[in-house]
Amino acid sequence: MTTTVALFITAVAFVLVCGANDGASLLAMAVRHSSGSAVPVLLMLTAAVAAGPALFGVRVARTFTEGLIPGDAAHPALIFLCGAAAALVLVLLLTWRGIPTSITLAVLGGLAGAGSGLGERPHWARLGLVLGIAAAAPLIGAAAGFALGRGARRMPTTPGMPRLVHGAHVAAFGCQCLAYAANDGQKMFAVAAVASAGRVGGSLDTPPGLAPAVLVALLFGAGAVLSLRRVSGGASVRLLAARPWQVASAEMASSATVLSSAALGAPVSMTQTVIGGLVGAGASEGGRRVRWQFAVPLVTAWGVTLPAAYAAGLLAGLLARGVTA
Repeated sequence: MTTTVALFITAVAFVLVCGANDGASLLAMAVRHSSGSAVPVLLMLTAAVAAGPALFGVRVARTFTEGLIPGDAAHPALIFLCGAAAALVLVLLLTWRGIPTSITLAVLGGLAGAGSGLGERPHWARLGLVLGIAAAAPLIGAAAGFALGRGARRMPTTPGMPRLVHGAHVAAFGCQCLAYAANDGQKMFAVAAVASAGRVGGSLDTPPGLAPAVLVALLFGAGAVLSLRRVSGGASVRLLAARPWQVASAEMASSATVLSSAALGAPVSMTQTVIGGLVGAGASEGGRRVRWQFAVPLVTAWGVTLPAAYAAGLLAGLLARGVTA
């Protein structure tokens, strides 16, 4: 019973934090480069998150629940609780200290550490593959952003170009919302499913129903709204003085990259991939267009979050092991 209650509390807090970090970052860039209100883009993003499991399944979510934790583990729910809670605490701490972080990397590291702490051997080969894809995603996003940026620059200027670019931006943001729902956003459904079922194995045999999906989306949206002002000055906004066509190029590049990794069941960070897309789109006009100092958070997230999350998960697992011994 104690584990179930703790899982529920962790799940609610986790979804809110995902909204405050991932959701607010996506909204900040979209709102900054659109002439309308934040309400339509917020509705678009939350609707995509709610529809994600029905549209794309839960393959990425199952990577968190089944791909990293051994199927014969003695206490899989406890491993998941320790890993998710450690990731949540770490992200909150790093954010409070102003250190760039990644929720996806924190969860991956936290689960691996918790498994080790509880005496279970994580699926290291699977984890290595997932981390390799996650590391490649921003680079692929940058290459795609560069190619799309070059193509956009070569388009002939017409009187209706501003309207065309605005339409491309709206379409690109819609694709970005769907890509987030198909991949990065599924970590929320992994945590919510385990909390709801009270177990790890079989918790995602079927996609969550409409009511749970809508509840997760609403909590996510609430977190995004609460943190929008704080994130509006983040690295993805300050990376370059982006023109509308560069933003659309970056959104399309990141969407294609993240959707492709979703087909492999590999979770990647949408925020990091967007930064890669912006770097590529900006560099299509020359390297001096990019404020490279604001790309440092991407490297810092890997250098700090992943090892710190593993250590936090390991500590949580060791403590839980001592309590249950």
